[in-house]
Amino acid sequence: MRAAVIVYPGSNCDRDMEVAFARAGLDVTRVWHKDTTLPAGIDIVGVPGGFSFGDYLRCGAIAANAPISGALRDHAARGGYVLGVCNGFQVLTEAGLLPGALLRNAGLKYICRTVGLRVEGASVYTDGYGAGTEIALPIAHHDGNYFADPATLDTLEGEGRVAVRYTDNPNGSARDIAGILSENRRVLGMMPHPERAAEPAHGNTDGARLFAHLTTALTAA
Repeated sequence: MRAAVIVYPGSNCDRDMEVAFARAGLDVTRVWHKDTTLPAGIDIVGVPGGFSFGDYLRCGAIAANAPISGALRDHAARGGYVLGVCNGFQVLTEAGLLPGALLRNAGLKYICRTVGLRVEGASVYTDGYGAGTEIALPIAHHDGNYFADPATLDTLEGEGRVAVRYTDNPNGSARDIAGILSENRRVLGMMPHPERAAEPAHGNTDGARLFAHLTTALTAA
C-alpha cells in the first residue's frame, strides 16, 4: 500500500507523518507543493501539520490553492483516502474537502499540550479504537476552534461524521469537535496529532492504532 505526504513551505510535521505511515507498513513518498500530480498508485494522501505558507491570509488558504491541491481534490473525488492533521485539517476545509472552518482559539492563545479525546464516528481511521474509546493525543495550534453553521453541525452529528471529540474542550470548538469525516468517510481532518503519539519514544502510543488499522483496512480493501 502506498501513501503520499504533501510538503508545503512551512510544513513541520511532514516527516512525523511519513514515519508514522512507514512504521505502519505503508510505502511513503513526499510530494512537493509545486507538483501537479500525485505518484501513480497512491492509496492515501497525508496533509501534515505546521504553518503552510506562514499561515498568511488564513491558515491553509494558500496551501489549498497550491498546484498540488488540484491533484489532492481529484484523488478525493475518485474515492481516495486523505488524512489531514492540524494545519492539514485547515487545508482540507479551505480546499472544500470538509465543511466548516478552523477559527482562532477561544482563549486567543496558542495551545500545546496533550488533551483527552473520545473516538466516535466509524471509519478506517477510527475503527481500530472502537466507538466510545477515550484516548489522549497532543495538540499544537492557535487556530483550532472548529466552527460550522448549526445545520452543518446537525448533519455531521446525524450522519455520525464526528470522528473524535474533546473530553475537555481546549479551544472552544463547536460541540467539542476535534475531527470530522467526509460524506464517504474516506477523508478525515483532525486537530490533534496522532503521528506525535505513535511510538514509545513519544511517551504515548495512542496514535499508533490509527495508522495500524488504516494499513490493515486498506490492505483488506
